[in-house]
Amino acid sequence: MTNEPFRFINPPELGRPRGYSNGVLAPPNASLLFIAGQIAWNKEQQIVSPDFVEQFDQALANVITVVEAAGGTFENIAHLTIYVTNKEEYLARQREIGERWRARMSRHFPAMALVEVKSLLEQNAKVEIEGIAVI
Repeated sequence: MTNEPFRFINPPELGRPRGYSNGVLAPPNASLLFIAGQIAWNKEQQIVSPDFVEQFDQALANVITVVEAAGGTFENIAHLTIYVTNKEEYLARQREIGERWRARMSRHFPAMALVEVKSLLEQNAKVEIEGIAVI
């Protein structure tokens, strides 16, 4: 029995996913929390740093803060979409991003997508993360 509210679905026909799950099955009667896109800003709504990894870390922290405010933990996160303005920078700094991920999410890997976009609404934002949690 797991303490997580859902089952990870990773069919062997798709190969072993690295850093994400192919699907997440929520239990019946679960509440869904839809998390708006979070960028790397602080309480004063100022971007915490121009550094890509720092922005990723803060955006992820902000997602977790929303989940915790709803009564959950990072383990309740079922899906994330990560928007980046430069996928090359993301790829070049994957090791550092992975360290930040593990510090906040341990080895919890929800269903995810990474999308490169031309820009984000906030001019200096390099990363935005939105998600769905099951609580």
